[in-house]
Amino acid sequence: MEGSVMSVPRTHRVGIAGFGFIGRYLYDRMLAEPDAGLAPAFVWNRTPDRLAGLPESLVLDDLSRAGERNADLIVEVAHPDVTRAHGAQFLEAADYMPASVSALADADLEASLTAACAAAGTRLLIPHGALVGVDNLVEGQDVWKEVTITFEKHPDSIDFLESGLQPNLTERTVVFEGTTREIGRLFPRNVNTMVTCGLATVGLDACRGVLISDPALEIGIADVQAAGKEGAVLHIRKEQKMSGVSGTELLGSLYSSIRRAVGGQVGLTFV
Repeated sequence: MEGSVMSVPRTHRVGIAGFGFIGRYLYDRMLAEPDAGLAPAFVWNRTPDRLAGLPESLVLDDLSRAGERNADLIVEVAHPDVTRAHGAQFLEAADYMPASVSALADADLEASLTAACAAAGTRLLIPHGALVGVDNLVEGQDVWKEVTITFEKHPDSIDFLESGLQPNLTERTVVFEGTTREIGRLFPRNVNTMVTCGLATVGLDACRGVLISDPALEIGIADVQAAGKEGAVLHIRKEQKMSGVSGTELLGSLYSSIRRAVGGQVGLTFV
């Protein structure tokens, strides 16, 4: 129409904290899909040699200076320690999405992050990851009475390092059964989806987490059973191939969460 002005979609700048397999995927996909409206603001990695070949203007040496890069969103794909050390500082300058959701098993840390959101008007974004049906779980958050999430994995897909446990790996074994808060502390690289489930439903101290090691499995199984206060029942089961400690769908799922993260309300938000 004559005299009209065509609006140009805004490009959202995304800081990537961690440049392993997942971080590299997110970076490459942003560059490959410029029409998605996402562009790297910076890239950081614990071992800087992984960043060789990237434009010098994108390399960040010190995460404490992330706020200087004018990112709209900072995404952690490295380790829960990044959130512990820098999460509140990130939220002073940008929205923040920790892929290592298990960091929020620390109640004090979760409280400090939500306080930082309130003070700065930013968002703590929780990616749904392998949690199918997260919208239904969140929408019924006030309805659920009991929620249990069970993971069944081959022992090679479980990182026992931080748990201190030495289970029997030659037969099907219940490795842990307890609260999602406690399992998040013991298995931070394995149970991000469990912590997400707890946050989305009855809370980390009420949601039960069960981790089963089964050497006969060639897939990973995530099973959620939620019971409502007035008799409602929701059962979600997902089976998928594994890549290391994560399901093979993680990459696309996380990228989709980043795209959904544009806009929304202040505070802890599921995407």
